[in-house]
Amino acid sequence: MSTPPAGKARLLPVDSSGIARDLRSRAAHEAHFGSLPLIQGPRIGQPGPLVHEIEKSGLRGRGGGWFPTARKIHAVVESAGARRAWSAGRKPVVIANAMEGEPASSKDAVLLRHSPHLVLDGIATLAATIGATNAYIAVHRGSPVIDVVVRALAERNDQITIALVTPPARYVSSEESALAHWIGDGMGTPVFGKRPFERGVDDRPTQVQNAETMAHIGLIARYGGDWFASVGETSAPGTCLVSVGGAVNTPGVIEVEVGTPVTEIIRRCNGLSTEVSGFLTGGYGGGWAGHDALMNASWSPDSVAAAGGVIGAGILWAFDAHDCPITAMARVARWMAGESAGQCGPCRFGLPSLADDLDVLSARSASSADLHRLTSRLPMVQQRGGCKHPDGVARFITSGLQVFQAEVAHHVHGRCRADTHHTSVITPLPIIDQRTTPVGFPGKDFK
Repeated sequence: MSTPPAGKARLLPVDSSGIARDLRSRAAHEAHFGSLPLIQGPRIGQPGPLVHEIEKSGLRGRGGGWFPTARKIHAVVESAGARRAWSAGRKPVVIANAMEGEPASSKDAVLLRHSPHLVLDGIATLAATIGATNAYIAVHRGSPVIDVVVRALAERNDQITIALVTPPARYVSSEESALAHWIGDGMGTPVFGKRPFERGVDDRPTQVQNAETMAHIGLIARYGGDWFASVGETSAPGTCLVSVGGAVNTPGVIEVEVGTPVTEIIRRCNGLSTEVSGFLTGGYGGGWAGHDALMNASWSPDSVAAAGGVIGAGILWAFDAHDCPITAMARVARWMAGESAGQCGPCRFGLPSLADDLDVLSARSASSADLHRLTSRLPMVQQRGGCKHPDGVARFITSGLQVFQAEVAHHVHGRCRADTHHTSVITPLPIIDQRTTPVGFPGKDFK
C-alpha cells in the first residue's frame, strides 16, 4: 500500500498556509496521493479483498444515514450472486451520489471542485471489487461542478467507464432509488418496494454511495482500513466534511475528525457572528438542536443525537437569535412540500397541511387549538410515505417546535421576539427556489 500523506486533512489537503490544494488534474492528484493500486475483482457472490479493508475501516456512509458501508456493499454482492446476475449478463451497477439535494450543503461540490479524482478513484475501485460493468457519477442538472467532473473524466483510463449523469435538481431526486429510477427509466422519483441493492438500474443490483464516501474508499484502497480508523471515534472512524453556515464569521466547508467538539468547529469558522438561538443539524431532513446542548456535544452521530440533532449530510447551521425561527420553519416546510414527488398521501396531502399550519403560527394568528392540530398531524405523516421525505420534514418541524417552544408560545399569544416583524424577515435558511406543491403525479420537473 502507498505511504499516506502527512496531516489529518485527508479529503481536502491543505498547503503550509492552510489553503486547500488544487488537485483537479490527474497529475497533481497522483503526485499527492500516489497511484491507485490494482483492485482484485470478486468471485460470484463474494466481493473482492478491498471490502475486507472497508470492513476494518469502519467506514459509514456520509450521505445522511451513516449506514455501515461494507454492509451495503455485501448486500449488492449477495443479491447479484443469489440472482445469478453474472451468468445472466446483469452485473452490478455503481452510482456515486453527488446530487447534494440539501440546499444548506456544499460539501460534495467543494470536494469535487478540489479533489474530483479521489471520488472517481472510489467509484472505479468499488466497481472493480464488486464486478460492476456500469458506473455513474450523478451531479444535479445545472451544477457549477459539472465542468470539473467532465475534465476529470477525460483524464481517466479506468477499466470501467464512468459516466456523468445529470438528473433534475429536485430534493427527492437525490434519494437512492430515485437516482436508479432516473438512470434506468428517465424519471427521478423514489420507487416503492424496490430496494436498489436488489433491483436498481434496469433491475440490476445497484450500489449507491455518497460522493464523500467514494472519496474515502479511494483512500482506503491506497492506505488500508487500519489507517482510516486511526482517527475519529470507534463507532464512527475517520474524518468527515461539514458544511457550516448561518451566523458564523467564516461559513464554508471544513474537514474534521469525527468526534471533534462542536466548539472547535465553530472556532475554525472564526466564531459565531451574533447571538444564536439554536442549530439546524443535518439539513432540512435533519433536526434542530438547542444552543447549549449542541455546544457541549462533539460532531459524531451519537453525540449530536444525544443533543437532539442529527448529523445527516454533514450540515451545521447556526440560527441567528434575531430572526424568527417559526417563520424560517414555515418557509422551509412549504418548500419541502413543493419538493415532494406527490406519489403518496403523506407527501400529497400531509406536507402541504403541515406547511399551512406553520403559516398560521408564523402569522401569529394561531390558537392553542391550531397548535394542537399541527402537533397531532406530525405523527400521521411519519413512517407512512413511499420514501423518507415526509419523515425528514416531520423531524425538522417536531424538533423545531421543541427547541423554540418559548417562541412558539409567544406566537400563539400574538407576539414575536425576533427583532424584526415576521413579514419582513428574510430568513437566512437557503432554498433553491420556491416551487408549488405537486398536484397529481410528477411531470417534467422530474425527468
